[in-house]
Amino acid sequence: RAQIRKDWKIAAVTRSEKGSVIVRGDETVVIKATAIKELVDTTGAGDLYAAGFLHGYTQGRDLQTCGDLGSLAAGLVIQQIGRRPQQNLRKEAKQ
Repeated sequence: RAQIRKDWKIAAVTRSEKGSVIVRGDETVVIKATAIKELVDTTGAGDLYAAGFLHGYTQGRDLQTCGDLGSLAAGLVIQQIGRRPQQNLRKEAKQ
């Protein structure tokens, strides 16, 4: 983490079923992986995590919420075939 803090202003590191870690300055936020019913296909999981995280980040959300949005999006997409979510992510995030 020290090297990440030195080289980057912010970093989100995904860790599969272990969730993710977000580092910004002296702040470290550990995000739990979204609970899933069945792992079907991991295609697009990283992209969807990034999309959810960046959506929250560009909306000015705190890092916990950004990570939770990324985890939710990734968790939904890995329960289906293909990389395009079948669910409405905005609707799922509100729940």
